[in-house]
Amino acid sequence: MSEDTPPGPSGGFACPIPKSDYTNILLAHGSGGKLTHDLIEKMFLPQFRNELLEPLHDGAVFTIGGNRYAFSTDSYVVNPIFFPGGNIGELAVNGTVNDLSMCGARPLYLSAAFIIEEGLPIDDLWKIVLAMQEAAKRAGVLLVTGDTKVVDRGKGDKIFINTSGVGIVDDEIDISPRKLKAGDKIIVNGEIALHGLAIMSVREGLEFETSIRSDTAPLNHLVEEMLRTTKKIHVLRDPTRGGVATTLNEIAEQADLGIVLDEENIPVPEDVKGACEVLGLDPLYVANEGKLLAFVSPEDSERLLAAMRAHPLGKDSAIIGEVVGRHAGTVVMRSKIGGTRIVDMLTGEQLPRIC
Repeated sequence: MSEDTPPGPSGGFACPIPKSDYTNILLAHGSGGKLTHDLIEKMFLPQFRNELLEPLHDGAVFTIGGNRYAFSTDSYVVNPIFFPGGNIGELAVNGTVNDLSMCGARPLYLSAAFIIEEGLPIDDLWKIVLAMQEAAKRAGVLLVTGDTKVVDRGKGDKIFINTSGVGIVDDEIDISPRKLKAGDKIIVNGEIALHGLAIMSVREGLEFETSIRSDTAPLNHLVEEMLRTTKKIHVLRDPTRGGVATTLNEIAEQADLGIVLDEENIPVPEDVKGACEVLGLDPLYVANEGKLLAFVSPEDSERLLAAMRAHPLGKDSAIIGEVVGRHAGTVVMRSKIGGTRIVDMLTGEQLPRIC
């Protein structure tokens, strides 16, 4: 028996502890990047592996009584809880609505669980509740169940929120990296890196020439319009933690295909570019909360792009790259000056507690 083999729950012995380069959890394990990926692949997935979990999508899609449903859950620990463009409450609602939407579902019902630290001002909690109410109304979903817990002062950090959601998926929709094909075009619905920079500006007391605000928004109505335009959308994903670069790497790895990006087509606001240059950040790795990446058949890409640009949350949409049959599992970017570079998954923690 190895010293790394803890007692099992019934007096036997569990599997050996997975090998890791770390003896303790780091903030970077929650970044959505390589360490998060390793934690899921080595510790969680082997113990819970099943057919519904296997796709590692933003939610599970399953059939009950002839109807297809999507189910998703997420927890929000963002610091600070109020930031330019939003707060933890609407972020929690929008985030779960968006995860369901990335499965091609129409979100219907949410749950909300609050872990509140003793001492949180009632006024702050009220503002968060009102923001959640407004976000749910905007998305057209109902909050139908929940839970509230309070922990001792100093044993939490103001408030944490978990939201879960259920939506319905139409039969003709099949969104999955296994549907990806060489030649598929990649569309983003607007300017990237806004949420991460908004959080950082408050947390670090930074002042930029213009006010950078979070892009947090519910994307379900945009996705519904996209799916009315074409059913040949093969993959949808919202590039939150780890940004566009990390999300594209995950998709390339799952599909066993390559991705080529065109730097000049990626919409990055000038104030975000300037802030990233000062801070030494790459906008491709900065978190978003109101953006999606759509992989669509080339024959439908221009039609889908036009439909997205007609929607308020897609007016700055752009085709930023394509799927290729070479360099499987790798993302490459063509630079504005004609060179190329590999765009790897986020390593370490760029900005902890971003959502």
